[in-house]
Amino acid sequence: MSSDPIAVPAATYRGMARPEIDAAYNNSAAVKESPRHLADWERRSAIVRARPDARLDLAYGPAVNNRIDYFPAKAGAPLFVFVHGGYWFRNRKEIFAFAAEGPLAHGISVATVGYTLAPQAGLSEIVREVAAAIDHLSGAADDLGFDAEALVIGGWSAGGHLAALAATHPAVKGALPISGIFDLAPIRISYINDALALTEAEVAGLSPLFNLPAHSVPMRLFVGGDELPELRRQSSAYAEAAATKGLPVTLDVIAGKNHFTILELLGDGASVLTRGLTGLIEDARRQA
Repeated sequence: MSSDPIAVPAATYRGMARPEIDAAYNNSAAVKESPRHLADWERRSAIVRARPDARLDLAYGPAVNNRIDYFPAKAGAPLFVFVHGGYWFRNRKEIFAFAAEGPLAHGISVATVGYTLAPQAGLSEIVREVAAAIDHLSGAADDLGFDAEALVIGGWSAGGHLAALAATHPAVKGALPISGIFDLAPIRISYINDALALTEAEVAGLSPLFNLPAHSVPMRLFVGGDELPELRRQSSAYAEAAATKGLPVTLDVIAGKNHFTILELLGDGASVLTRGLTGLIEDARRQA
């Protein structure tokens, strides 16, 4: 553990009680058109999943959601592992295959990871499942045809949290958290915890802010300039903490993008997010 979490009163965080925290982290309420974005993602993702070369629902564990969809670019391609969001208790990998469009345009293979949702699994188990998915992928590199020395993980929202924690996995060469959660203390007080049931130990041990990587894993953080202030602050706090440790972590705030429109950039091969991913892969291959 890189530092100790700041103790907070049981019912407040940064002067906010639960009603204020709930509003501060309710991205769906903040973006009224979010149902339209999700419907469009599902439509686009169905097209990607229908690719004839797609390998769908590869099992990495015994649970129903322990499945990976794999979209190959070419033999020996780098791999981008994408972990979906939904505050750990909603959504499914099938909605997020559209995020492979941008990486595939650059010859990057993509794996989208499913995991057991809360409350069927606690956050400790979800973190273990993501690690198991990386174990499975790195062990299957020859079969799947990607370069195991160029495996980068990314995720959006709760998936950004999971990607930041997974940056410590020995197979991971870089991380791309998008609009991530890095401090779980406010989550434990919010409506989200009704499903998660976080413990104090999980807040301390599973908050990326308090568990910075011990080795220099390149990380590129992105957050939208139009996101809720707490989401922007979470990314800034993590980037600042990493900077104090001399870690290779950068943060880009994308003007005009909210919690949903920022993710759509990953489906665009010319976007700043996709350029960030290609830069991470270049860094990984230089260090290999």
